[in-house]
Amino acid sequence: MTMPGKIDLTLTHQEMIGESPALKAVLEQAKRVAMSDATVLLLGEPGSGKESIARAIHRMSPRRYEGFIKINCSVIPAERFESKLFGHGEGILASTAAPKAGRLELASNGTLFLDEVADFPLDFQPKLLRVLRERKFKTLNSTIGVTARVIAATTYQLEKQGADHRFRSDLHSFLKKVSIQVPSLRQRREDIPLLVRYFVQMFAQRMKKRIETIPADTMDTLMTRAWPGNVRELEHFIERAVTFTAGPTLQLPPLGVPSTI
Repeated sequence: MTMPGKIDLTLTHQEMIGESPALKAVLEQAKRVAMSDATVLLLGEPGSGKESIARAIHRMSPRRYEGFIKINCSVIPAERFESKLFGHGEGILASTAAPKAGRLELASNGTLFLDEVADFPLDFQPKLLRVLRERKFKTLNSTIGVTARVIAATTYQLEKQGADHRFRSDLHSFLKKVSIQVPSLRQRREDIPLLVRYFVQMFAQRMKKRIETIPADTMDTLMTRAWPGNVRELEHFIERAVTFTAGPTLQLPPLGVPSTI
């Protein structure tokens, strides 16, 4: 299978690649919500593209000229959350000599993306809810208005987290003013060939390789894999494939343990 029509990598965004009904439905939801200031909760499996959809909402919104600021809630130690979100004054942290703005202030007039929000520290959740409701927070020297739009994402069922007393139900209700379910790759399997072409071209360009053909049996193999890690897993696999490829025809690396539908 000769790769038809080069994809303009400077104009194409990964989350926009595909023609499946499942993807089109999500992108239509993203387009509609982009023009509002409503808080958005993105739900989906790991690697399904929740951050990509969050960035798409930002780019399609009037806030696109301001910052898209991300906090990965699963990697920040609980004791550092407050300073990360709200900033700190001089001398508050021993390792920092000067005041530093928090992510919420840096996202002013833009978008604050709370990734894996289910891991937000339970003790700090009431303060986050109060700040989001009142649209302001206090620093040592002043009160700062909150002008950021909040988009949160999680791979967990927050209803269950609430039942287990690990996530506040009132914060969940606030965040899910608009909920969007991001489909897994197996729910949009017809998009795999387009994604494969995109990733092959992207990595070939980075590695300064010229790959012109994807054999039909290679594509069949990729189409029948389960991809439990979704688009992210496919991307990493194609990166390895391009690395293994020595000529103009894509060669797959060892597949390891079979993973098929």
